[in-house]
Amino acid sequence: MPARIVVDERERPSGIPTILQKSGMAVDFAQLVVGDYIVSPDTAVERKTVHDLVQSIYDGRLYVQCAQLVKHYQKPIVIIQGDLTRLAEIPDEVEDDKKRKKLAERLPLAFDALATVAIEFRIPVLHAPDAEHTAVLLGSLVAKGLQAGGGISSGPLLKKIRKENPMYLQQLYVLSSVPGVGDKLAVRMLEKFKSPLRALNASAAELATIQGFGLARAQRLRKILDSTARTDSVEQRTLFEGQ
Repeated sequence: MPARIVVDERERPSGIPTILQKSGMAVDFAQLVVGDYIVSPDTAVERKTVHDLVQSIYDGRLYVQCAQLVKHYQKPIVIIQGDLTRLAEIPDEVEDDKKRKKLAERLPLAFDALATVAIEFRIPVLHAPDAEHTAVLLGSLVAKGLQAGGGISSGPLLKKIRKENPMYLQQLYVLSSVPGVGDKLAVRMLEKFKSPLRALNASAAELATIQGFGLARAQRLRKILDSTARTDSVEQRTLFEGQ
């Protein structure tokens, strides 16, 4: 009986499912809510090309996807496909200084995001240069999963996962953008307080009861949220005096 892998329908154009099938693997397509590939009951894989990685950082998808991975799978994995160092390249035809600056920030931004994925979410980040090698890596992950289960699947590969409401994802993005919170704590804050408004109005003592938050972090957050915004009074005075 061939090894099985579940693949998200949107991965068809990548060519990876075809490579997997040619290698003798049984490929089942499905509309996956979490991850792009399910290699075992415990492991879902999120695959991102280098370009998609950057886009998902800018629009906030990356951390939301990671939060969903760790919520539903014990051993999630992120695969980055392509050469990250190419993000440092700036085409000569780009002359606009603002655009050149934004392009120059892509590589440090990508490294910072991947560090967050590895440290904050504790998700291993693997790399593959192209679609063919990504398929080989996925095949190895399936084989490892079979070995861990004694050659027999310990359960169905597909889980019943409810698709999250877009509003929930937006609420997570709001909370995770607050300094000192991050995406993992944002999920826990929503679970406890049910809305961003209630979470941000919670006392330091209430926030400290959230796993991983702690009193010191809670007090810093309350100071940020409760302090009155101040500007440099000397510069403001000089500005108006000159008018």
